[in-house]
Amino acid sequence: MNPSILLQKIPAQLITKENFNPYGQVIFPQGHGKMFDAEDAQLNLKNGIPRFYIMRLNQIGRKFHQITRHGQCTQCLGSLEGKDWFMVVAPPSQSAVPNREQMKAFRIPGNCFIKLEVGTWHAGPYFEHEFVDFYNLELSDTNVVDHFTYNFRKSDGLEFEIV
Repeated sequence: MNPSILLQKIPAQLITKENFNPYGQVIFPQGHGKMFDAEDAQLNLKNGIPRFYIMRLNQIGRKFHQITRHGQCTQCLGSLEGKDWFMVVAPPSQSAVPNREQMKAFRIPGNCFIKLEVGTWHAGPYFEHEFVDFYNLELSDTNVVDHFTYNFRKSDGLEFEIV
């Protein structure tokens, strides 16, 4: 790491429906036959063709210096095989700069998935496993036309580590 770059640690908290609410939803298993309600993922995929796929990521640790948002759709992420993982989020906005003071890190167990609200800043997924397969629901062109990234290292001389 460059000596002029400051490393800031972000403590991870176990995700709950309540503590993740400002950023999106946490969806836990529910019984078959339950009718659709507010506990189900409230999706916004109206601005394009939905893309649901499995994304394999190799171990990348817990350090980061960039955070991203999507302004056209919600995004759902969950791990396969019950593997736990981490995500850092900041409140949804259409601003070019995330609210650093409101960034939170969450540990997400492998028995649920998250839905990010439109505009939620996010860094991750991060994990310690050799690899994790994630299912990902977004739009087919999200990472081409709706991918706004803020670089903390370049703009603020900062990197972060989830602890």
